[in-house]
Amino acid sequence: MAPTQDVPIIAERMDEGVVDRRLLIARWGLVPSWAKDLTIGSRLINARSESILEKPSFRKAAVKRRALIPAEGYYEWQKTEDGKKIPNYLYSEKDDLLAFAGLYEFWPDPSLPEDDPGRWLLSCTVLTTTAHDTLGHVHDRAAVIVPPDMYADWLNPGTTDKDSVQQLLDGIPEPVLTPRIVSDRVNSVRNNGPELVEPAS
Repeated sequence: MAPTQDVPIIAERMDEGVVDRRLLIARWGLVPSWAKDLTIGSRLINARSESILEKPSFRKAAVKRRALIPAEGYYEWQKTEDGKKIPNYLYSEKDDLLAFAGLYEFWPDPSLPEDDPGRWLLSCTVLTTTAHDTLGHVHDRAAVIVPPDMYADWLNPGTTDKDSVQQLLDGIPEPVLTPRIVSDRVNSVRNNGPELVEPAS
């Protein structure tokens, strides 16, 4: 998956007192409801977890529209002293599937009539945090990964105050991921396929 492409997300909403959990398809790159057009989304593919409760682009979604974004891993580029970037695939040796902490938003396309079924764009962003320990040498930021025992708490649509959301963020443990150097073919979005996660020769 690459930024601005469609990705699966998991979200919950309260419907007549019953919590409804759904798998949805969202554009990767959050487009706030107040945006004039969707181009802002390409700059909002990630959100710093330390500031989502204050930043205008994220603060409403942080208390009302939290999501899980499933993935087997993700790519990060390690900078070398000579300025080169080495692609790494980060994954868990224990869990086949990861759940990134995410936010989602609905954006009304002003160019379409109000009754047009395609007027509302669903978009999302991935939360990041400071990388420590084994990942710190690859990149200074890392995806926030929600452990299975916190899925329900993170998605809970009844958690809508800033202090409670901050407690959730503070309670998410640092993930244990393994970096694997992969082929520089991953540098181009034109390349796609399972071979991109294989170790570089």
